[in-house]
Amino acid sequence: MNRPRGLRCAIHQPNLFPRLSTLAKLFAADVWIALDDVQFARRDYQHRARLGRRDDPGAQQWMSLPVHAPSGRRSLISDIRLLERDRSTRRVLRMTRQHHGRGPHWSAIDTSIDRVADRIVHTESLAEVAIESTVSLLELLRWPGRVVRSSDFHVSVERSARLAELTLAVGAAAYVCGTGGAGYLRPDPFRERGVEIVRFSVPTEGNSVVWAAATRLSSLAALAEAGASAVHQAFADDVDLGRRMAPPSGPARLM
Repeated sequence: MNRPRGLRCAIHQPNLFPRLSTLAKLFAADVWIALDDVQFARRDYQHRARLGRRDDPGAQQWMSLPVHAPSGRRSLISDIRLLERDRSTRRVLRMTRQHHGRGPHWSAIDTSIDRVADRIVHTESLAEVAIESTVSLLELLRWPGRVVRSSDFHVSVERSARLAELTLAVGAAAYVCGTGGAGYLRPDPFRERGVEIVRFSVPTEGNSVVWAAATRLSSLAALAEAGASAVHQAFADDVDLGRRMAPPSGPARLM
């Protein structure tokens, strides 16, 4: 993994037990800005995760947490509240063990599951629960970074300028851009602010023990089946973290 100079920042919505491709992008950064002040999307991964064995698509299943969106489709992720929290706690404990409890490395992630279940008991905030589910897995992989929330900053509303300004707000010099973001990102706001855009992608082939179904299934699958050590090594060896733009002409500056 070739790393750019300076701190790297990844910006992504809080996801419930995120997919391996998402977890790898966050792991590649020094700071994760949890994008919690954008609209909640019911068909996305913010309140649900796809579980199951990677070699048996027919047995895979969505695990969804019931939520309330106080402003309907205009509700922000930070405003989403969990419903039926006792039932949701039982669902997380039951479904994760049902689909992944027989994995040879399940015992290593069992604590992460318990942490999330406990968080559901103590908060009705979906964002907090989703962030906890991600941080618990990053800690399992010995990620040394830190997490902040986008709602803590006041930046531009235009999408690309906003991402560039958030990157600067946490003292980072480079923005880690996934394959999804590359389709809409405008490079000018980054260049104007002296922020480097770093292209990120995971392999479509290669170490199938780790990367199989990485863009579809929760990372719990790879961690339970392959183990944290194998996942950590794959993140170090297989992730493409290369420059998409030339280094900016001026140094990055804080807001």
